[in-house]
Amino acid sequence: MYAAKIIGTAVCTVKDAKMTGLKLLVVQPISLLTLENEGKPVVAVDVVGAGEDEVVLVVAGSSARQTDLTQNLPVDAAIMGVLDFIDIEGKKVFEKFPDAGRDA
Repeated sequence: MYAAKIIGTAVCTVKDAKMTGLKLLVVQPISLLTLENEGKPVVAVDVVGAGEDEVVLVVAGSSARQTDLTQNLPVDAAIMGVLDFIDIEGKKVFEKFPDAGRDA
């Protein structure tokens, strides 16, 4: 499992019939410590309704075929969670809604 940022979408008009209706997103793996890019972007099936620029959790390999939507499908990467925050050793590294819960 790794963290990634959604950087785009992929559309296939011709594909295996089992893949019909699945949303494909392009994700850029990132470091959990620095949020900097790490590695090459990949195409992942979105099983949680993630959106543009969100930081997500991605599973790869056989784990990508363990969700209700991807079971027994030709899938090698799946977005299985949208991160709300990352806290490492008491330090907030990432926060999706930095102003949530604060008085305006």
